[in-house]
Amino acid sequence: MIFVKGLKDIPSNLKSPSITIGNFDGVHLGHQALFKKTIECARLQEGDSIAITFHPHPIRVLRPEIPLKLICDLEQKIEWISEQGIDILVCIPFTKKFASTSATNFVKDILVEKLKVSNLIVGYDYSFGRNREGNINFLKAQGALYHFNVHVVSPVVVDSLIVSSTLIRELVSEGKIEVAFKMLGRPFELKGEVVEGARRGGPLLGFPTANILVREDQLCPKVGVYAVIVNVECKEYEGVLNVGYNPTFGGEQLSAEVHIFDFSQDIYGKIIRIKLIKRLRDEKKFSSPKALINQIQKDILNAKMAISNFLKCGKPL
Repeated sequence: MIFVKGLKDIPSNLKSPSITIGNFDGVHLGHQALFKKTIECARLQEGDSIAITFHPHPIRVLRPEIPLKLICDLEQKIEWISEQGIDILVCIPFTKKFASTSATNFVKDILVEKLKVSNLIVGYDYSFGRNREGNINFLKAQGALYHFNVHVVSPVVVDSLIVSSTLIRELVSEGKIEVAFKMLGRPFELKGEVVEGARRGGPLLGFPTANILVREDQLCPKVGVYAVIVNVECKEYEGVLNVGYNPTFGGEQLSAEVHIFDFSQDIYGKIIRIKLIKRLRDEKKFSSPKALINQIQKDILNAKMAISNFLKCGKPL
């Protein structure tokens, strides 16, 4: 996949482009349906499949007072869209100036004149442009005017719920990661830098942990204990993750600590990616470190079972 930042470096030799547009936070099953249709349209015309996204997320520019926590960062988004088979990903820097672009000008100046769009693929509820004035009917009228086809993709439904980034954020925040898993088509992933923690895991409890820096703008799962698969420098390891405040030791600051099984490398300062496979339990305060150790041993057994089921059949049981 070719990644293009901004509109200036878009290749000039595009062939019958089929284009889809969106923020694509999480690259969930609904987004994947858009990419599939875009690629299908492109192949029918032996043309290019193109996805257009924006960075930062428009809400962070237009409504900075809203504490939007994203499912993925730009690096993850690029990686996951590439896996879908899109030919070209265009990332437009989203600014207040760009936000003032009218729907009419966006279609004429960018889609038609700059990209020479042949097919435009959008979701059933898509709207865009200044004050979100560009809806499906508007796009169809523009398509008739400029001679491009508009394809509207139906919603994807999982467990009687329409898949959306907003819903997935809610599910993760509520600890319902198994449902979020279904909607994403992959486990929810917590990504962060390994930083120094309280150093209790190894010396005091016998279970060394990697402490992850959780950014304020980052979507974090509900406090609790999770079975996980940890990616460290492109290698995967099994583990158990605790998200919480360490109440047994009087903790007050949110932390994410992962115990990686059969692992002893020094990874301070490295970025690791943690796939949440199954929520095992709530975080709780124990009467003593010994009681906590006994529970951690049970958590490890339960985590290994959940991960084994995931590796065998693609889902935790």
